[in-house]
Amino acid sequence: MKLFKNKIFAKGLVYDLAGMATVAIPFIGPFLDLLWAPYASRKMREMYPGKNGKLASVIVFIEEILPGTDIIPTFTLMYLYTHVWKRSKVQPQVIEVESY
Repeated sequence: MKLFKNKIFAKGLVYDLAGMATVAIPFIGPFLDLLWAPYASRKMREMYPGKNGKLASVIVFIEEILPGTDIIPTFTLMYLYTHVWKRSKVQPQVIEVESY
């Protein structure tokens, strides 16, 4: 599958799984979110530069800080938004052919 060959998609899956892993650790997990949220926010900004990346980094920070929202795959959703849903539409091209 082409999606799994893409490095950004694979990195996003790893970051999403790491963010979700803190839910599995009782008592310590919420405190790990305090460390993970700024790191995830920085990585989101590095992976997606520009205005969309800045907005996504704020969203991932809030999502990681709030309890119970760690199951949202923010990196994967951002990848889908950037590379699947927000593709620019292909403009039709006119090809001129000379006849003999």
